[in-house]
Amino acid sequence: MPLEYVQPDDLLTARERRQAGQNLRRLVPRGQHATWSPCADRRDPLQIVAESSRHRISSLVPLRYGRMQPSAFAFLRGSAAIMAADLASTPTSGIWVQSCGDCHHANFGTYAAADGGPVFDVNDFDETSPAPFEWDLKRLATSFAVDSRGRGLPERTVRHICRSAVAAYRQHMAVLTQLDPRAAWRSQIDVTEILQSIPDAKLRQRELKRLRIAVEAHKSGYRKLLERRKSGWRIKPHPPLTQPLGGLHDNTHELVARTAFEAYKLNQPEERGILLDRYRLTDIAFKVVGVGSVGTFCAIGLFTTRDDSTLLLQLKEAQQSVLAPYTAPSIYANQGQRVVTGQRIMQAAPDTFLGWTQENGHDQYCYVRELKDSRLAQIGATLADAALPYYATLCGKTLARAHARSGDAARISGYMGSGEAFDTAMGEFALTYAGQVENDWRLFVEAIKSGAIEARCE
Repeated sequence: MPLEYVQPDDLLTARERRQAGQNLRRLVPRGQHATWSPCADRRDPLQIVAESSRHRISSLVPLRYGRMQPSAFAFLRGSAAIMAADLASTPTSGIWVQSCGDCHHANFGTYAAADGGPVFDVNDFDETSPAPFEWDLKRLATSFAVDSRGRGLPERTVRHICRSAVAAYRQHMAVLTQLDPRAAWRSQIDVTEILQSIPDAKLRQRELKRLRIAVEAHKSGYRKLLERRKSGWRIKPHPPLTQPLGGLHDNTHELVARTAFEAYKLNQPEERGILLDRYRLTDIAFKVVGVGSVGTFCAIGLFTTRDDSTLLLQLKEAQQSVLAPYTAPSIYANQGQRVVTGQRIMQAAPDTFLGWTQENGHDQYCYVRELKDSRLAQIGATLADAALPYYATLCGKTLARAHARSGDAARISGYMGSGEAFDTAMGEFALTYAGQVENDWRLFVEAIKSGAIEARCE
């Protein structure tokens, strides 16, 4: 993909780039983004789901389907490939960014930055790829529409929530155009500041207290995930979601994981290698993660020092992005490198240990990151449950910051404008497409009931 599709034109001023964005409205009016109707040749959504499971661990595919079954929102989370195919048939602005690729609101959350402070950001990049900026925004707004309707909220409220996410994106993108590139690149979403601005005093105090507890717990490590034995620290089993690989009759998965972790270490910059060399790999466990990721190979590596310091790294398989058939082939042959590069571009404070495996002659690609702390991640989830409209604004603002790091903020802002026309169009798309998701989900549930699809509960 040509770089000019993503990077700002440094030959033009911000005002000129904003005007160029406004000019694009003549080619693709903003109102065109409001419409959605399935193409006559729209592929069978169940076939797309089946194809996305083809290269996963077969014994875990029924578990994946079981996680997608409970609600239309759960189905949306596990069916990014369906929406990617549908987005490819919609009008596009022509303004590209490094996209998340699977931008629903459950893929945002709080995590610890390198200094231990909490940061709110996009936190899942398995599908990241350059794409038109509005694809992420449409999926984000749709996720709020589907979730809101699943909660039984009135249609008027659902529409307001969707528009709030888009309006926050538009307004914060306009703010970022006023900053110099360095300041825009370094900008972060301060979790404490966000929580302190919650209008509801009771909710504000509850979430601030939850954040303080989570931050302190994170500083003490992952003790609930570990257990002390005579031989030292080991990963505590939590079957079927976490199962140690050591000591099994078939050690194939353990060998794969150990080899991948070693390949990861060898591929690190020298200064990172010095840090990693102070730890040794002492235990490995297989881990079932997420909704969309169930069935891909994922392992936790426990690294320890002689003085009992611990480090938990997660190794995760990276497959081709769901966007690849509709955008352009990735310039990275190694899919792990694709994920890591996308995360480093989009996240304000990328993980210190983020890296990919490099193994010649293998077609299984993986990336490695520090294990996410579920206690911090729950901050976003609880806020979504308690104040969905507020959470929509937070996610929209966060996505704008992430897109501005790779895309042309002035051109995007010029295209969207300062009024509500773009918000309205995207909100209408989200509501209409939410109906499509619900229809696809009902087909999925019926296929499970008929026995055409095997689903298993945990």
